[in-house]
Order: sequence, then structure tokens, then C-alpha cells
Amino acid sequence: MKAFFTTLIVLVFALPAWAEIEIKEVTSPGGITAWLVEDHSIPFTALELRFRGGTSLDDPDKRGAVYLMSGLIEEGAGDMDARSYARELESLAASFGYNASDDTVSISAQFLTENRDEVVGLLQTTLHQPRFDQDAVDRVRAQILSGLRSDQTDPNDIAGRSFAKMAYGEHPYGSEGKGNLDSVAGLTREDVVAAYDNVFAKDRLFVGAVGDITAEELGVLLDQLLADLPETGKPIPGKAEVSISGGISVIDFDTPQSVALFGQKGIDRDDPDFFAAYILNHILGGGGFESRLMQEVREKRGLTYGVGTYLVPKDLASVYLGSVSSANDRIAEAVEVIRAEWARAAEDGVTQKELDDAKTYLTGAYPLRFDGNAQIAGIMVGMQMEGLPIDYIATRNDKVNAVTLEEVNRVASELLDPDGLHFTVVGKPVGLETTN
Repeated sequence: MKAFFTTLIVLVFALPAWAEIEIKEVTSPGGITAWLVEDHSIPFTALELRFRGGTSLDDPDKRGAVYLMSGLIEEGAGDMDARSYARELESLAASFGYNASDDTVSISAQFLTENRDEVVGLLQTTLHQPRFDQDAVDRVRAQILSGLRSDQTDPNDIAGRSFAKMAYGEHPYGSEGKGNLDSVAGLTREDVVAAYDNVFAKDRLFVGAVGDITAEELGVLLDQLLADLPETGKPIPGKAEVSISGGISVIDFDTPQSVALFGQKGIDRDDPDFFAAYILNHILGGGGFESRLMQEVREKRGLTYGVGTYLVPKDLASVYLGSVSSANDRIAEAVEVIRAEWARAAEDGVTQKELDDAKTYLTGAYPLRFDGNAQIAGIMVGMQMEGLPIDYIATRNDKVNAVTLEEVNRVASELLDPDGLHFTVVGKPVGLETTN
């Protein structure tokens, strides 16, 4: 459920060591808040603008409108049509990227200091004067429809849509953020304009900037770029009621290998037990080749090339998901092993060695996320949206290390629900039938 549209790709410069990252909170003269990491070693800046709401703001009969709109922002603005706009952006050696997900719409900008004023001017025109020309609407919609037709023959997409419908029902999370063939075909230019009006507003805005720019310069930039946005956008939907019952759903599909998406209710990002659950997931299925599921399903039994699990704490609901694929005549055994490992972890917990190894990996890998200005700008915006403190980067590993074996095993017993684990299987699985 994600759209990603980019124009020109430019070189991404890395910041100094992650431990040296110092985040400042900046408030513009006009009252717009942003987080900033200054780095004047190179003449380059990354800017991340993120608006809460995302494709969840679509009306039920207009699914795909926000996604389509996010793909049209770069298709001309002001007096520039799509081709003129692309030439202007290329001449500035800048990069703009647009991303629409369930919970957010993001605009990313990367530019050289010498071209900052011109790039910000172009981005301002982009934000405030998108053209949404009918020929562009028709062209981008055709691209999306082509992708949706392809998704209809992808077992992973089929499983994802089915599981989401079961888990979230009529909530926007329960249907594809990109829309479906009927809803996208029926979208008009007026629907695109309405989606634009719904998304871009100050009451849901988060900003991160990294690179060759001072707090004072950023404040001026923010007001130039964002001061004229409306104060409020469309109300964000209420929380989703997650409804996942244990069992199996089989979707018949002609393929030699079945795909299974499995999951249960999850844990919110702001839950006090989140770090314990995060470590538990790494041990159970999120830790690659060292995870229990990979060892039991792949290494010991050769049932799959890969199996993994991941926590999904969205803004309006949280689930705990995993996926596996296996030959049609072996998928039933893979499902049985996964459920057994879920039950074993819930009943017996994990060992001290598993906990220590997970902490070593998770704390050691964390600095690798901070490998460029754009990545750090995105991380900072995510921190703001999740309500994390400004010093989170410096304290995050301490929080991981503070988790005890008793905490992880208590969370395992409370969170893991082997009887509530549901498998959506797409293929022609031997020995598996729909149970509910």
C-alpha cells in the first residue's frame, strides 16, 4: 500500500558518525516547527515533509485518490507542464520524491546549497500550485491501473489484500490504498483536487532537515514553503478494530508454490512493552538466519527459502505479521512448524543467550541506519510522528539493553497467541483447507 514517485536521483552524502548527531528543534518566525541536524562539511541538504493521514483519508468509494494525487504532484506546477517541470528540476541538480502510505504522504527534497533558493521556489510552486492536468491524470491513472492488474496475479498481493480485509474490515486499512480497478477507473480530476485539499495542512505536518543549513535559514525556508498551507485538513479516521481469529483461509491459485501470510493482533509503538516485543520478534522470526523460525522451517527441515515476522504498529491499529512460501505439498508442514514455534515461545519464552545475542545485533545494527542526510531526515520525522523525545537516537540502544529476560518472557506469554494466529494461504496447498 505504498506509492513512491521520484524524479532526478542525486548523490547522497553521509553525515559524521551517528553518535555525533545533534538534533535541534527549530521554530520559524511563523510558528512552524522542524527538527534540524546541521552539517556544513558538504554543500548539500535533505528536507523531509510528512503529512499524517495518508491513503486512509480516502472516502470508501474514492479509494486510490490520495495515491493518484501523490503521483501527480510532479506532473507540472504553476506555468510548467510535466515536461517543463522535469527539465527545471534537472537543471537544478535536485531530487524530489513523493510517497503515499496508509498513514502518511511524504515529500522529500535533496538539493545543493548553491541552488537552495531556486529549489525551494520550485517546491513551493509544487506544493501550492499543482496543475493536475487532465492528460497527466489519465497517464498516471493508466500506470496505476496497469500495476493493479499485475497485482491481481501476484500471490503475495492476493494474500495481503485478503488478510487486510479480514483484519480491518470496513476501515480504510481493510482495502488497498492504491485503490482497485473500479475505484481508480472512476476517479476524476475533481477527486484528485479534493485529495490534495484533504492532505496538505499544517495540523498534520512534520518536518526534518539535515545538512548545510542553519536554524535561522531553515526558519525562513519553512515560512516561505509552508506558511500559506491551510490550518486543517480532512479529519483522520478513528482507530481500526482489529479482528483476527485463529485458523486458515485458503485462496485457490494455480502456482507450484503456495504463499502464506500469517498474523495476529500486535502491540502499539507507545506501549511500555514495545521494546521487549521488538526483541522477542527478532528472536522468533525477525532476525534473519538466526531467528527460531528460520532455523526450524528452513535450516532443519528445508521447507522454504525464507520465513520472517515483523511488528506493524500503524497509527490506527497494530498487528503482528509474518510470511512464508513453500511447495504446495510442503506448506502444510511449514504452517504446523510455525504455529508450534509460536506456542513454544509463548509457553517457554526465550533464553538468556538468545536475548544477549539479539541485543548485540540490534544495538550494533542501529548506527547503520544513519548513512545519509535523507535517511536521517526521514528518521527524525518518524520520531516526531511517534512522539519520541528529541534525544531518542542517543538513548535508543540503552532502552534495548535495559530489557530483561523476565520482561521478554512475560511479553511472550501475553502477546503471542498461537490459537489466534491466522494463516492466509494462496496457492494449491496439499493438506490445508479453509477453517473459518
